[in-house]
Amino acid sequence: GLLCFGPNRGRKATYTRPPAGGTGGGTGGGTGGGTGGALETFVRRYLYAYGPAAPQHFAKWLGAPAGWAGTVFRELAAAGGIEEVGFEGTRAWVAAGDTDFPDGPARGVRLLPYFDAYVIAAQPRERLFPGAAYERALAGGQAGNYPVLLVDGVVAGVWHQRRQGRRTTVTVEPLARLTARQERELGEQVERVGEVLEAKAELVVGEVRVGPHA
Repeated sequence: GLLCFGPNRGRKATYTRPPAGGTGGGTGGGTGGGTGGALETFVRRYLYAYGPAAPQHFAKWLGAPAGWAGTVFRELAAAGGIEEVGFEGTRAWVAAGDTDFPDGPARGVRLLPYFDAYVIAAQPRERLFPGAAYERALAGGQAGNYPVLLVDGVVAGVWHQRRQGRRTTVTVEPLARLTARQERELGEQVERVGEVLEAKAELVVGEVRVGPHA
């Protein structure tokens, strides 16, 4: 269950199994696997960023077996490192003591880029990509391949920008009608894109015709 970087092959990264006895720290066994408290720290930091979350969400994010993740969560919960909470009618976990949540739902409009960490890691996917967003903003179920329009914390469309000289056209495809407030905030987000690119940005509301990761 341990992995480390190997020598680069040109521009390609390689990975390898660590040499026996070379993992440092800890005495092996349990969730530590010879890494002391590193795994607990890793899980707690994941939950600080993306919790409440369930073991299967952690496993999907890490690309690890769901059964292993379940064992890790049970052992860390028994040790007091993480704790169970109710999350919209389901069981989920947070880092121990991290139970202060906002009183109301998230509000606001954002334009998130390709492979934004929130889009990739936030779970469950069905809540982050509700309704038509699940088909439109995911490439075969894979998140990150489309820049997304985020409205009140959930994906509500896709967008694309095309630059020509000192100008860039930002095409936004909402999947539902925006309110006047949301339209105003979208315009502010497009202006921000122009600032980042050091270009004059123009907003076009319409169909995004390019494919994923274009």
